[in-house]
Amino acid sequence: MSDPTLSEHIESTLPHKLVAFGVVALGLAAAWQTTLIPQVLYTTVGPSAFAWFVAVFLLVLGVMLLLAAFKGGWAADQEGTLSEWGSLGWVTLGLVINAALIEWIGFILASTIMFALVARGFGSDKWLRDGAIGFALAIISYVGFDRILGYKIGSGLIESLI
Repeated sequence: MSDPTLSEHIESTLPHKLVAFGVVALGLAAAWQTTLIPQVLYTTVGPSAFAWFVAVFLLVLGVMLLLAAFKGGWAADQEGTLSEWGSLGWVTLGLVINAALIEWIGFILASTIMFALVARGFGSDKWLRDGAIGFALAIISYVGFDRILGYKIGSGLIESLI
Protein backbone atom coordinates (compact mmCIF):
# COMPACT_ATOMS: atom_id res chain seq x y z
CA MET A 1 0.00 0.00 0.00
CA SER A 2 1.21 3.48 -0.73
CA ASP A 3 1.18 6.35 1.70
CA PRO A 4 -1.81 8.66 1.34
CA THR A 5 -1.18 11.92 -0.40
CA LEU A 6 -1.43 15.20 1.45
CA SER A 7 -4.81 15.98 -0.10
CA GLU A 8 -6.18 12.54 0.88
CA HIS A 9 -4.90 13.05 4.43
CA ILE A 10 -6.51 16.50 4.67
CA GLU A 11 -9.75 15.16 3.24
CA SER A 12 -9.85 12.21 5.65
CA THR A 13 -9.22 14.37 8.74
CA LEU A 14 -11.42 17.31 7.73
CA PRO A 15 -14.52 16.07 9.62
CA HIS A 16 -12.40 15.63 12.76
CA LYS A 17 -11.02 19.14 12.42
CA LEU A 18 -14.48 20.58 11.87
CA VAL A 19 -15.80 18.90 15.01
CA ALA A 20 -12.77 20.12 16.97
CA PHE A 21 -13.21 23.69 15.72
CA GLY A 22 -16.92 23.41 16.57
CA VAL A 23 -16.14 22.41 20.17
CA VAL A 24 -13.64 25.29 20.47
CA ALA A 25 -16.28 27.68 19.08
CA LEU A 26 -18.83 26.32 21.56
CA GLY A 27 -16.34 26.86 24.40
CA LEU A 28 -15.70 30.43 23.25
CA ALA A 29 -19.44 31.10 23.02
CA ALA A 30 -19.94 29.66 26.51
CA ALA A 31 -17.13 31.86 27.86
CA TRP A 32 -18.60 34.94 26.19
CA GLN A 33 -22.08 34.22 27.56
CA THR A 34 -20.62 33.56 31.01
CA THR A 35 -19.18 37.07 31.06
CA LEU A 36 -22.75 38.35 30.72
CA ILE A 37 -23.94 36.67 33.94
CA PRO A 38 -24.39 39.30 36.67
CA GLN A 39 -21.89 38.88 39.49
CA VAL A 40 -22.99 38.76 43.10
CA LEU A 41 -20.50 40.69 45.20
CA TYR A 42 -21.12 38.99 48.53
CA THR A 43 -20.49 35.37 47.50
CA THR A 44 -17.24 33.49 47.10
CA VAL A 45 -18.66 31.17 44.46
CA GLY A 46 -21.02 33.14 42.30
CA PRO A 47 -23.62 32.05 39.79
CA SER A 48 -21.07 31.96 36.97
CA ALA A 49 -18.64 29.49 38.61
CA PHE A 50 -20.09 26.38 36.99
CA ALA A 51 -20.53 28.16 33.67
CA TRP A 52 -16.83 29.07 33.68
CA PHE A 53 -15.97 25.45 34.46
CA VAL A 54 -18.01 24.28 31.47
CA ALA A 55 -16.52 26.94 29.17
CA VAL A 56 -12.95 26.04 30.13
CA PHE A 57 -13.70 22.32 29.84
CA LEU A 58 -15.09 22.80 26.33
CA LEU A 59 -12.07 24.86 25.30
CA VAL A 60 -9.60 22.28 26.64
CA LEU A 61 -11.55 19.44 25.02
CA GLY A 62 -11.69 21.34 21.71
CA VAL A 63 -7.95 21.96 21.70
CA MET A 64 -7.27 18.30 22.52
CA LEU A 65 -9.56 17.19 19.70
CA LEU A 66 -7.85 19.64 17.36
CA LEU A 67 -4.42 18.27 18.24
CA ALA A 68 -5.66 14.73 17.66
CA ALA A 69 -7.22 15.75 14.34
CA PHE A 70 -3.95 17.25 13.11
CA LYS A 71 -2.15 14.05 14.11
CA GLY A 72 -4.39 11.99 11.85
CA GLY A 73 -7.77 12.01 13.53
CA TRP A 74 -8.97 10.27 16.64
CA ALA A 75 -10.12 7.21 14.74
CA ALA A 76 -6.95 6.82 12.62
CA ASP A 77 -6.15 3.42 14.15
CA GLN A 78 -9.67 2.04 13.75
CA GLU A 79 -10.57 0.86 10.30
CA GLY A 80 -14.19 -0.28 10.10
CA THR A 81 -15.28 0.01 13.71
CA LEU A 82 -18.59 -1.48 14.68
CA SER A 83 -21.39 0.63 16.04
CA GLU A 84 -22.29 -0.16 19.62
CA TRP A 85 -26.06 0.04 19.35
CA GLY A 86 -26.57 -1.99 22.51
CA SER A 87 -24.46 0.43 24.52
CA LEU A 88 -26.29 3.39 23.04
CA GLY A 89 -29.56 1.71 23.99
CA TRP A 90 -28.52 1.33 27.66
CA VAL A 91 -27.41 4.96 27.86
CA THR A 92 -30.60 6.17 26.17
CA LEU A 93 -32.72 4.00 28.48
CA GLY A 94 -30.95 5.52 31.49
CA LEU A 95 -31.66 9.05 30.32
CA VAL A 96 -35.30 8.32 29.47
CA ILE A 97 -35.96 6.55 32.77
CA ASN A 98 -34.33 9.42 34.67
CA ALA A 99 -36.51 11.97 32.92
CA ALA A 100 -39.63 9.86 33.43
CA LEU A 101 -39.10 9.05 37.12
CA ILE A 102 -37.44 12.13 38.61
CA GLU A 103 -40.78 13.77 39.45
CA TRP A 104 -42.16 10.61 41.08
CA ILE A 105 -39.25 9.07 42.98
CA GLY A 106 -36.96 12.09 43.31
CA PHE A 107 -33.59 13.15 42.03
CA ILE A 108 -31.47 10.72 44.06
CA LEU A 109 -33.23 7.47 43.12
CA ALA A 110 -33.78 8.48 39.49
CA SER A 111 -30.13 9.48 39.14
CA THR A 112 -28.99 6.24 40.80
CA ILE A 113 -30.94 4.19 38.26
CA MET A 114 -29.61 6.32 35.41
CA PHE A 115 -26.01 5.90 36.61
CA ALA A 116 -26.34 2.10 36.78
CA LEU A 117 -27.88 1.92 33.29
CA VAL A 118 -25.26 4.22 31.76
CA ALA A 119 -22.50 2.20 33.45
CA ARG A 120 -24.02 -0.90 31.83
CA GLY A 121 -23.87 0.91 28.51
CA PHE A 122 -20.15 1.42 29.07
CA GLY A 123 -19.68 -2.30 29.67
CA SER A 124 -20.06 -2.77 33.42
CA ASP A 125 -22.02 -5.76 34.67
CA LYS A 126 -21.68 -4.97 38.39
CA TRP A 127 -25.15 -3.59 39.08
CA LEU A 128 -24.83 -3.39 42.87
CA ARG A 129 -21.48 -1.57 42.78
CA ASP A 130 -22.68 0.82 40.07
CA GLY A 131 -25.88 1.50 41.99
CA ALA A 132 -23.91 2.27 45.16
CA ILE A 133 -21.56 4.63 43.30
CA GLY A 134 -24.49 6.29 41.55
CA PHE A 135 -26.34 6.65 44.87
CA ALA A 136 -23.32 8.28 46.53
CA LEU A 137 -22.79 10.68 43.62
CA ALA A 138 -26.50 11.53 43.51
CA ILE A 139 -26.54 12.36 47.23
CA ILE A 140 -23.44 14.55 46.86
CA SER A 141 -25.01 16.30 43.85
CA TYR A 142 -28.31 16.77 45.64
CA VAL A 143 -26.70 18.23 48.75
CA GLY A 144 -24.49 20.46 46.61
CA PHE A 145 -27.34 21.88 44.57
CA ASP A 146 -30.16 21.86 47.09
CA ARG A 147 -28.48 22.64 50.39
CA ILE A 148 -25.37 24.60 49.37
CA LEU A 149 -26.51 26.46 46.25
CA GLY A 150 -30.19 26.56 47.17
CA TYR A 151 -31.29 25.24 43.77
CA LYS A 152 -34.19 22.78 44.07
CA ILE A 153 -33.62 19.80 41.77
CA GLY A 154 -36.42 17.48 42.78
CA SER A 155 -37.67 15.97 45.96
CA GLY A 156 -38.61 12.43 46.77
CA LEU A 157 -38.52 9.89 49.57
CA ILE A 158 -34.78 10.06 50.18
CA GLU A 159 -34.55 13.81 49.73
CA SER A 160 -37.11 14.30 52.50
CA LEU A 161 -34.88 12.29 54.87
CA ILE A 162 -31.79 14.40 54.25
